[in-house]
Amino acid sequence: MKNDLHNRRFERRAQRAYAVFACLVAVLTLTVMHAMAADDPLAVVDNLSEFVFSLIRAIGLILLGWGIVQVGLSFQSHDPSQRSNGFLTLAGGIVITFTKEILTLITG
Repeated sequence: MKNDLHNRRFERRAQRAYAVFACLVAVLTLTVMHAMAADDPLAVVDNLSEFVFSLIRAIGLILLGWGIVQVGLSFQSHDPSQRSNGFLTLAGGIVITFTKEILTLITG
């Protein structure tokens, strides 16, 4: 009985790990941006800047998804500390996702 329970827990953890890995691969595959080489040095810097901001956006989307999962699990388990951590992660994911737009609003 105990061994059967252990196997079910292991299978659930393995399924969760596989789902997270599959989502990570999908996000990294779908957010690929080709950097085009250019003769103008400013164009090269702009391409690098776009690439870095796309990486930051991908990280923000991952955090956004993780925050949604944490908030959902907190409602299921009625855990207020997990709920607050989930909302903080959600807010951080939103800020990180829209970093480029926030910086352009600040600098004008």
